[in-house]
Amino acid sequence: MMEQRGRDPADTRDPRNQYPPELMRRFELYFKAPSTSKPKVVRDIRADSIGHLVAVRGIVTRATEVKPMMAVATYTCDQCGAETYQPIQSPSFMPLVMCPSQECVTNKSGGRLYLQTRGSKFIKFQELRIQEHSDQVPVGNIPRSMTVYVRGENTRLAQPGDHVAITGIFLPLLRTGFSQAVQGLLSETYLECHSITLMNKTEDDELGNEELTDEELRSITDEGFYEKLAGSIAPEIYGHEDVKKALLLLLVGGVEQAPKGMKIRGNINICLMGDPGVAKSQLLSYIDRLAPRSQYTTGRGSSGVGLTAAVMRDPLTGEMTLEGGALVLADLGICCIDEFDKMADADRTAIHEVMEQQTISIAKVSLITKRQPVVPESLADYITAAYVEMRKEARVSKDTTFTSARTLLSILRLSTALARLRMMDTVEKEDVNEAMRLMEMSKDSLQADKSSTTRTQRPADVIFSLVRELAAEGRGAGGLVRMAEAEQRCVSRGFTPAQFQEALEEYEELNVWQVNQARTRITFV
Repeated sequence: MMEQRGRDPADTRDPRNQYPPELMRRFELYFKAPSTSKPKVVRDIRADSIGHLVAVRGIVTRATEVKPMMAVATYTCDQCGAETYQPIQSPSFMPLVMCPSQECVTNKSGGRLYLQTRGSKFIKFQELRIQEHSDQVPVGNIPRSMTVYVRGENTRLAQPGDHVAITGIFLPLLRTGFSQAVQGLLSETYLECHSITLMNKTEDDELGNEELTDEELRSITDEGFYEKLAGSIAPEIYGHEDVKKALLLLLVGGVEQAPKGMKIRGNINICLMGDPGVAKSQLLSYIDRLAPRSQYTTGRGSSGVGLTAAVMRDPLTGEMTLEGGALVLADLGICCIDEFDKMADADRTAIHEVMEQQTISIAKVSLITKRQPVVPESLADYITAAYVEMRKEARVSKDTTFTSARTLLSILRLSTALARLRMMDTVEKEDVNEAMRLMEMSKDSLQADKSSTTRTQRPADVIFSLVRELAAEGRGAGGLVRMAEAEQRCVSRGFTPAQFQEALEEYEELNVWQVNQARTRITFV
């Protein structure tokens, strides 16, 4: 064999024995859509776009871990020692078994190929799942989604919850073997990513760190800058000046502190309470549109799994992965939960750790986050004296509010947020006074005259609370409640069977629970 190699050094071998271009290439080639073309929505990408370069805009709902993917498989023959190369274009491939070299074919030696991992070429691979925005979904439809394959240096550029514009080639997913026979004439599609651009949520422009102009810097030093910014939040809603100021400070956020390894969150959580029709949901929706990264959900339609994370199976690897819910998608952003009181107690506890331990942090303007205001020592005695006075007043007053150490931390968060808003590095006395005023305003809003504002609950709402308590007691496993037991509980509280049936039908129409055909069981949705 060695003599034959010496006699024919220039022997022409099979093309698969030559170095493929993919193995020798040291660069990556990508195409980018023209700047004049606007990204399409996922719904507009159809069959006529296959093989074309398209730009799609959407929100990333799932991103897998970056794993190595084989681009060129290298084999070695156990008989002649020849190397065989197999370029791979799809996620799955059929490995070569028999040696195709001319020497093995001529000698009929039947050499077998063995995969050489060190000689193969691997590239970074990540799969994204993008979904069209809620404002792009027609009435009565569900959001469309698309699978995106990301390779090379484009990986790790997008996280779940990002609003992105992806340029790539729309291709059918080619399968081999039995999967192709089962698939038939239909074909799954994916987008071969060439570029990823982070976008603003409400505008079709690229998200970037822009420097402030001289005019904007002068406007920050204006006397009424704080009031102007607060008034710019939902300007069509009259009044609620203090509420808008609190929401403005929520957007800016305080300073996170970590003294001696103990983390103290700097971000602000706000609960809006009030009568129906006072623009609570309108303020929430405006904050949702204003923040560059946010999620909007309702309490009645949310469960603990939908808010935090759900266990899903990865279609590529078959492993169980976590798919983020509303709180995960709002990471580094704002999560607005409307109708918070309608949530079940078990689901509401799912976000307590998120609010305190800061799995989720609040979005802040990129330039403002560079400021880390500190509280000077000259203000420490003033803040301490003010806090002690607040504790004394709370001790002698007859209201239901409670002043604790968390009140002091809230004052510090609001003070540092005000200093950030003024682009200052230190907190001033005016910031502390404004923070304490907002805290007092929050407490005073709860001190309405109970005799004039108290309204009796509807019988249907009280019956719903009784049935939910019955389900929470554990007698009904999996959200099941026996009809007879629920009716007996309600009748013992003074309600008539007719009122129980009316409440049953009302909440069944709202899809809160379902009743079986025999009308013997109630199942919470």
